Amino acid sequence: MPPANQQYIKLELLPCMGAADKQIRSTAGTIISTFVQIAGVAGWPELLHALVKCLDSNDVNHMEGAMDALSKICEDAPQVLDSDISGLSERPINAFLPRFIKLFQSPHSTLRKLSLGSVNQYIMLMPTVLHLSMDKYLQGLFVLANDPAPDVRKLVCAAFVQLIEVRSAALEPHLRNVIEYMLLVNKDPDDEVALEACEFWSAYCEAELPPENLREFLPRLIPILLSNMAYADDDESLLEAEEDGSLPDRDQDLKPRFHSSRFHGSEDVEDEDDDIVNVWNLRKCSAAALDFLSNVFGDEILPILMPIVQANLSTTGDEAWKDREAAVLTLGAIGEGCINGLYPHLSEIIAFLIPLLDDKFPLIRSITCWTLSRFSKYIVQVTAHQVGHDQFDKVLMGLLRRILDDNKRVQEAACSAFATLEEEAAEELGPRLEIILQHLMLAFGKYQRRNLRIVYDAIGTLADAVGGELNQPKYLEILMPPLIAKWQQLSNSDKDLFPLLECFTSIAQALGTGFSQFAQPVFQRCINCIQTQQLAKVDPVSAGAQYDKEFIVCSLDLLSGLTEGLGPGIESLVSQSNLRDLLLQCCMDDAYDVRQSAFALLGDLARVCPVHLHSRLLEFLDVAAKQLNTPKLKETVSVANNACWAIGELAVKVRKEMSPVVLTVISCLVPILQHPEGLNKSLIENSAITLGRLALVCPELVSPHMEHFMQPWCVALSMIRDDIEKEDAFRGLCAMVRANPSGALNSLVFMCKAIASWHVSDVLSYWWVIYPYANEVNVGSVFHLMLPSQEIRSEDLHNEVRQVLHGYKQVTQAYKQSQTCLFQQPLSQARADNIS
Repeated sequence: MPPANQQYIKLELLPCMGAADKQIRSTAGTIISTFVQIAGVAGWPELLHALVKCLDSNDVNHMEGAMDALSKICEDAPQVLDSDISGLSERPINAFLPRFIKLFQSPHSTLRKLSLGSVNQYIMLMPTVLHLSMDKYLQGLFVLANDPAPDVRKLVCAAFVQLIEVRSAALEPHLRNVIEYMLLVNKDPDDEVALEACEFWSAYCEAELPPENLREFLPRLIPILLSNMAYADDDESLLEAEEDGSLPDRDQDLKPRFHSSRFHGSEDVEDEDDDIVNVWNLRKCSAAALDFLSNVFGDEILPILMPIVQANLSTTGDEAWKDREAAVLTLGAIGEGCINGLYPHLSEIIAFLIPLLDDKFPLIRSITCWTLSRFSKYIVQVTAHQVGHDQFDKVLMGLLRRILDDNKRVQEAACSAFATLEEEAAEELGPRLEIILQHLMLAFGKYQRRNLRIVYDAIGTLADAVGGELNQPKYLEILMPPLIAKWQQLSNSDKDLFPLLECFTSIAQALGTGFSQFAQPVFQRCINCIQTQQLAKVDPVSAGAQYDKEFIVCSLDLLSGLTEGLGPGIESLVSQSNLRDLLLQCCMDDAYDVRQSAFALLGDLARVCPVHLHSRLLEFLDVAAKQLNTPKLKETVSVANNACWAIGELAVKVRKEMSPVVLTVISCLVPILQHPEGLNKSLIENSAITLGRLALVCPELVSPHMEHFMQPWCVALSMIRDDIEKEDAFRGLCAMVRANPSGALNSLVFMCKAIASWHVSDVLSYWWVIYPYANEVNVGSVFHLMLPSQEIRSEDLHNEVRQVLHGYKQVTQAYKQSQTCLFQQPLSQARADNIS
């Protein structure tokens, strides 16, 4: 927009803040906030003056218009008002915040609401003026605590929740009064106020504040939470629960789904329990609060809680079903935090829950599925005993029955619960595979689109759990024909293909070479999907489809699953395709999740058929190295992780052909190891392993630079789990030391720590080198390693490490003079035995 037009609009907007029509004032406020977001306030000095003038007037329309605009600015761009502005002696918020607090006393509820909401936006930023005005702010909150307007009370609760999260010290002198207030409004007749108040308990627990401040209030708090966990009469879930499973889903019924790109390495993933309620409400918030409280207070809440639960479970009659349902939800909510106290009674609790799977009320059936899933670990653990074995079968068959329920809500809950049970049960599922597959495939034929996605997930989870056990003709005859029929039915542009691709990925990995008979059409379908989407990105008309990167990501991940499952058997398919060129394009894609999956596939292909990457090897290595050398590393850490892993996999296969890029890659890896703060643990591990693999294949190129990275590298190596990749890294360490012994002299302590991280039983053979550095290496851990344990699996690596340490023998000569009588004889003997 031309500057002249902008200036005209700005001038015309300011008078609109005082318009008599509320809609005009509101629209003006929205436009003003948009201008401020785009260009700030420095170029619009008239705005700040006009806002202050309106606030200081006695005209309600002008005051509300100004507050409307300011509340939107505070919500959309609060930092703008808390910044230094050229030409102003102080930050704008310094002028506005005292006026906001003064408006807490306004007789007009709209002004009270807007002013309080505006101040609340600054709790996280905590500008100096708010910090200095904290006492006045808190006094204002206490005055507004009993405001007749529900919107104001809701904002008071929101303020206390934010303060307890980030500024708990400010509330400490008033904490008892705040808790008393929250207990009161947790029963507010307005559900939104009660919901905001309920957030306080979870926030308090998450902030890890002293539990004793809450302890005395538990006998009053827990009954309130349990009461609020019952379905409200107007809960939309009550209507949804009556929906017939045979009715087709509407497009608006389909929840957005997000595919997680393939990731190589250790990744911290938080399990998020979904108690099959999609909308956040007082019921769900109360259950979450109870979950938090149970994790903080553990079994001590059981004497308060269990009598209420038992009373509600024992109620009879249709009118009391909501209380029974809430009691079952309660057992699931405390299933983790109170497990020690529940454990002696779990068999009885589960026995009580199993019949509820057949209750006449669908919401009781669905919540029972979820609650049983919370006890999956216990249900599987006790299968060693006959009683536990029988109970496991009853739970399993009960969930399978509910998977075939006619109610959509129950179908969803049962499938999700069964997937959780599958993850825990693993080998226990083997003898029951046939009946499980029969039920899942019946559901496959019965479900509508939304729940069909959950069946795919359950099948994929089953494949992951039982692995190769699935690779039997009788099971494949049940499983594959319906899936293949659906596969053929869906077009390459149908988004229902996503969960099916994910399902096939798990099946391909589980079946291994057993998937060969299905591999060719699946492989070609993936190639076609990638080609179509790459064309759609530049020419959707020619492609006949709109671009959607998720088709590429899912196809790449399925190709990775095929590669992992078929191993070298994938080679014939790769050789007859243009996968290499498509993959290189994907590695350079501007979407990070496409690159993440592309580098995962690159590493998988490097393992089993590197020859087909050879003609474009340097291009792959160049683009992979660029992922490690980017200013946005923390934002794209998963891409960097997979690229790093792929480079390492290529290195051990092509070896000396890595020479042209070795130093480039090393220069990218070393900063990661030197500055690991805030980076993914897996990226650190893969960087250490890849550096070691490069040292293994090109020690003459890497070793001259080893003194620059030896210490952080050894620290990273000491944190890696014992496996074949760690062995490769240590072979690289030995190769480097042989090529440049002096390069590790200043880092000998760190090298000894890395060696001591191996679970080796023969550490006595290293002890004579490690002993002089025992304080740094940690004597206790070394003595622990002397005990019988897992050895380095590779005998040749074991010998290489001994030879490297033997090479540093003269460095440790000073040790001989400092030996104590306590250690001299046994260590001398051990050394003689192992060196000879």
